[in-house]
Amino acid sequence: MTEEAEAAAEEETQRDSMEYDVVIVGAGPSGLSCAIRLKQLAEQDGKEISVCVLEKASAVGDHLLSGAVIETRALDELIPDWAEKDAPLKTAATKEKFLFLTEKRAVPLPVPPQMKPPKGKKNYIISLSEFGRWLAEQAEALGVEIYPGFAASEVLYHADGSVKGVARGGMGVARDGTKKDSYTPGMELHARQTVFSEGCRGSLTKLLFEKFDLRRDCDVQTYGIGIKEVWEVPEEKHEEGLVVHTIGWPMDRKTYGGSWMYHLYGNRISVGFVIGLDYENPHLSPYDEMQRFKHHPAIAKYLEGGKRIEYGARALSEGGWQSIPKLSFPGGVLIGDTAGFLNVPKIKGTHTAMKSGMVAAEALYVHLAAETPPENNECTAYSEMLKQSWVEKELYAVRNIRPGFHKGLWAGLVRAALETVTFGKLPFTLRHKRGDHETLKKAADAPKIAYPKPDGVLSFDKMSSVFLSGTTHEEDQPVHLKLKDPSVAVDYNLKEFDAPEQRYCPAGVYEIVEENGVPRLQINAQNCVHCKTCDIKDPKQNIDWVPPEGSGGPKYANM
Repeated sequence: MTEEAEAAAEEETQRDSMEYDVVIVGAGPSGLSCAIRLKQLAEQDGKEISVCVLEKASAVGDHLLSGAVIETRALDELIPDWAEKDAPLKTAATKEKFLFLTEKRAVPLPVPPQMKPPKGKKNYIISLSEFGRWLAEQAEALGVEIYPGFAASEVLYHADGSVKGVARGGMGVARDGTKKDSYTPGMELHARQTVFSEGCRGSLTKLLFEKFDLRRDCDVQTYGIGIKEVWEVPEEKHEEGLVVHTIGWPMDRKTYGGSWMYHLYGNRISVGFVIGLDYENPHLSPYDEMQRFKHHPAIAKYLEGGKRIEYGARALSEGGWQSIPKLSFPGGVLIGDTAGFLNVPKIKGTHTAMKSGMVAAEALYVHLAAETPPENNECTAYSEMLKQSWVEKELYAVRNIRPGFHKGLWAGLVRAALETVTFGKLPFTLRHKRGDHETLKKAADAPKIAYPKPDGVLSFDKMSSVFLSGTTHEEDQPVHLKLKDPSVAVDYNLKEFDAPEQRYCPAGVYEIVEENGVPRLQINAQNCVHCKTCDIKDPKQNIDWVPPEGSGGPKYANM
């Protein structure tokens, strides 16, 4: 046995463990909805069920980021009296605009019907961070145990290969791997069923995909990166309830992307840009596209005279129905954005993520109550129940819209219109055929992009933005961005693609520096906002994002 293996074995023997009926990894809308629904069902039947939710952030909500406009369909089902319980849905979306941008002009387009609320209902502009904190309060009131600062870094298995639970690594490990004076051993959480709700590109979910071959019968997932800012603006420039979406400039006609601008209460504006990570030009910088977008006259008129108060970024799963993997496996299930339930043309995913968690809870509750559970402990009923829910109907009806844009903007708009007028009943399904890491052209074959320097008024540099995200990491801890082969960064990425990680990262984590005339990749892990873009877009899939010590990362208040 190697020294590393011996150390790992010693670590495992030192770990404490706790037992639950259900352990949920991730305190986002899907995970918290699953926990709430499990407790509701048990309460209705006068039974006990132990439920634990783990969250890698220092507090629930700290890592939650979205536009966000929420459709209340799932919330109405889960907590019908949410208004009486003071849910943070304070701003109804009262006016919507959809614009096609050229560099100087904004051409109004009809608002796609998918963006509108169901008949007789309202959509609401929210902070997902605030909403997550509120959901956590509802869960705890029902007896759910929530452990923030618990960065699950390992999946545990029974001897038969089924999932046993998850573990957190030891705390207080120095960057060189030695144990500091503050070191404490890891902790194991064992469960009859483990629910993975890690959000987009979950680090443990990736391992489950491989172990159980969960992506065997679906398309590859395709992703986007969303970059968001929150502004406080003068009262005369604020239109509470206004929702604006744009397509077109600054994207070229081949690159999928668009923006949002939502006017919340308190003279605040949420403004952001999403770019599909299947983009081809390695010189493209999503961060800089977002910064120059704000200078468009149709956007700048709202922000001028205002103050930027928060910044953040995250990846999102855009593949749609055909990219959803197998959802159950022995000992566990996948829910929320870690599985990919975003409705791209609706530009909403909170309601579908919540519903997936609720359906999983209903399936798991029956599964756990069975006198003779399946031999492999797999809750297969979850997938079947989800297919019978409105989630399947909603996502299937728009399945061809996102892949329709693989051929460019105009082809995408035509296909989106066709999908809309046929109510999703076309007799075919368009496919996602390439992973986002496979789409880059060589740097020599792609035009360079001259981005304007930030003016410090509407546009800003990356480091001042990272500061506004509240991002912190313990300096003396192992780097959580792992290179499978360190030579790839220079010998392949720099040589062939001009080191695109310097540009696709929205936080300045990756930097090519020279020492004695020799280039090397420097990783500024302390800047990482946990968006996972590097894990997705690296051409050789050489970067592996793993959780840092619990409580590290951004601290979002209003995102």
